[in-house]
Amino acid sequence: MSDKIDVLGIGNAIVDVIARADEDFLTKHDMPKGGMTLITEDDAHKLYGDMGPGIEASGGSAANTMAGIASFGSKAGFVGTVRDDQLGEVFSHDIRSIGVEFSSQPLKDGPATARCLIFVTPDGERTMNTYLGACTQLGPDDIVADQISRASITYLEGYLWDPPLAKDAFVKASGFARSSGNKVALTLSDAFCVGRYRDEFRNLITKEIDILFANEAEILSLYETESFDDALQAVKGENVLAAITRSAAGCVISDGDEIHVVSAEPVDKVVDATGAGDQFAAGFLHGLATGKPLAECGRFGSLAAAEIISHVGARPEIELKSLI
Repeated sequence: MSDKIDVLGIGNAIVDVIARADEDFLTKHDMPKGGMTLITEDDAHKLYGDMGPGIEASGGSAANTMAGIASFGSKAGFVGTVRDDQLGEVFSHDIRSIGVEFSSQPLKDGPATARCLIFVTPDGERTMNTYLGACTQLGPDDIVADQISRASITYLEGYLWDPPLAKDAFVKASGFARSSGNKVALTLSDAFCVGRYRDEFRNLITKEIDILFANEAEILSLYETESFDDALQAVKGENVLAAITRSAAGCVISDGDEIHVVSAEPVDKVVDATGAGDQFAAGFLHGLATGKPLAECGRFGSLAAAEIISHVGARPEIELKSLI
């Protein structure tokens, strides 16, 4: 292939199962509300048996962002591993059907395709339980120099930092991107994830990252502070463009001495917060890919996040380009 890619995502190829639940359900199953917990395949089967009616759809944080980018009309690609099983077929079909380049070949053996069991409480907050399965097999051999060089931005999913081989894949991808004169973006993904790998993430940001995505909890955890202003000053000291979301307070964009505060797009009701950060990143990256000013990039991100939290599910129900 020789076509240019605006953004290439590297992340977990996961099929989401989303169901409503109350606070008692989370307490009964010892789930930290709003977080992501890694579980075994046996745990996934048991928890699935306790779930109420759910919606099944292809997901994964970076894959959701690439779906959003395609919905905006930019060219997206995705790298992730699935098994040659039913869920693997579902994931591969879904992501290709929306126009995202996905050339990763399914694995013939090893763990099953990953799934994430997502519980949405009445306040719209989502709590995730993830069996990584085949995702853990992604490694340096899955990173293709030609594909990375065709991508203006390579987008790395922080959740994928858990499997050891993926760390080597990230560094390899970053090296190919930089040698091609292209940008590297990272999303921190989850405050619990930051807590596990804080020092490694900070080292990665300093050495490899041009664009950083985080929510308020993640950036506070990264710099071990309870003050947003202190965290903002810390990230300003890094040589990165940072887009930090603050839920109803909108987002703050930092690029050296340039600071923009962008209001959140109003919504009538928060139905499901699943994927809000993923779609914010999609809008922001679409703005960057099309040469928009940073404040406009933030507005695109806010529009996409507002659309996604107004319904159940982590992928757009309308063409996002219609919003702008």
